[in-house]
Amino acid sequence: MLPLLLASSSSYRRQLLDRLRLPFVSASPNIDESHRPNEAARDLVMRLAQKKATALSAQFSDHLIIGSDQVAVLDEQILGKPHTFERALQQLIASSGKRVTFLTGLALYNSRTGQCQVDCVPFTVHMRQLDHARISRYLHAEQPYDCAGSFKAEGLGISLFHSTEGPDATSLIGLPLIRLVDMLAAEGVDVP
Repeated sequence: MLPLLLASSSSYRRQLLDRLRLPFVSASPNIDESHRPNEAARDLVMRLAQKKATALSAQFSDHLIIGSDQVAVLDEQILGKPHTFERALQQLIASSGKRVTFLTGLALYNSRTGQCQVDCVPFTVHMRQLDHARISRYLHAEQPYDCAGSFKAEGLGISLFHSTEGPDATSLIGLPLIRLVDMLAAEGVDVP
């Protein structure tokens, strides 16, 4: 088996990949993540996942490299990471009682052969009706300012949901493990 590299600096993605109990290293791909004009959200995350996976191929020329990227979409608008309390508050107010779809791009690049598998895994969150006080309490408790959509589904953010739907709940956190296992199998890696 070729060694695994997670092309990410995300602690959330490292924690998810740990679940597969495969040895791996991680490195930040340091790419331009700008959204192109008129680029659909699905195309954006797939392009960036592939770009992250291939960006480190010169340094890791004999690896299986995993790249992933995620956006949240509300009313056909991409929600970025809020970075501040005020922006998170506005995102959650706008999301109240609505459906937020998370699109997670995933790429597995074999730097030995040049083969790259790329996919996009959707996951939808149906938000509860949220008032200003509830949102404020949540944001002060969890401070999810580095998370698209302004919540941490693996934490207290679950209390903001009415329901969820999608093929892989791990995609909501940023690395769709079910699809990744399929991609790894196509490269001859058995899990478990």
